[in-house]
Amino acid sequence: MKRHYIIDGNNLIGKIPTLWKMQQKEKQSSREGLVFQLERYFYYKKIKVSLHFDGHENSHIRAKGIKIIYSNNTNADNKIKDEISFSNNPKLITVISSDMNVLDFARVNSCSIIKSEVFARDMNKTDDIEDEERLTKEIDNNEMKRLFGIE
Repeated sequence: MKRHYIIDGNNLIGKIPTLWKMQQKEKQSSREGLVFQLERYFYYKKIKVSLHFDGHENSHIRAKGIKIIYSNNTNADNKIKDEISFSNNPKLITVISSDMNVLDFARVNSCSIIKSEVFARDMNKTDDIEDEERLTKEIDNNEMKRLFGIE
């Protein structure tokens, strides 16, 4: 069985300043932005991902490798708890939230936990590393072209 991340979407958006500002004006755009960042983060990882949002689906968000769950007439916290409760092996679950009620429930059910602000920083570090690697390759390629007179 593979690891499973359950993510409290609105909570995580609140820990990413650009998405938080966006959410104040356009909730759907902030959700799409989060999905995009999560797709990039989990792209090479063999991890099942459930992303929970409060409320109803406005327009469909296409997400590769991420299952999006809307709380509809309840709240995302209850849906997250249900998903943990119905899991065959909660020890393989990592819950990403900063909501103490959710984190305590996850802990009691033997799940791993990562606070949203820690996960947001980790996602950002990955982007920084990817940008550094890309820049290093570009510099190396340009330097090689210059050295060998290829332009």
